[in-house]
Amino acid sequence: MALKRRHKINPLFSMASMTDVIFLLLLFFMISTTLVNPNALRLALPESAGQIPDRPRVTVSIDKNLVFYLNEKVTPLPLIEERLVEALRGASDPVISLQVDKSIPVEHLMKIMNIAKKRDYRVTLATTPG
Repeated sequence: MALKRRHKINPLFSMASMTDVIFLLLLFFMISTTLVNPNALRLALPESAGQIPDRPRVTVSIDKNLVFYLNEKVTPLPLIEERLVEALRGASDPVISLQVDKSIPVEHLMKIMNIAKKRDYRVTLATTPG
């Protein structure tokens, strides 16, 4: 009695599934790299040798035209303190990251730092590695 196999094994290898995987990986990396935009405002940050990694809850930016941004939204200076308090309400360790163009006079930077000191917020100054 001779037994026959019902399914014959095909010795050929199909690359279709491998190309699908590579295409999906390519698509994933293309989409994920367009979403990463750490410095959407084009600021020329000052250089610093020591970098401290920190996850700020709120970012205050000042561009070269003295326009203030709170989390990348244009915010007039008189409203900054009020909006900072709203954004940092309930935070156990409130941190403000300052991203200031290097051509800005220090007096404008000190306005934000004085608000932070008055409210007991921690401030970090964003710099570029140098």
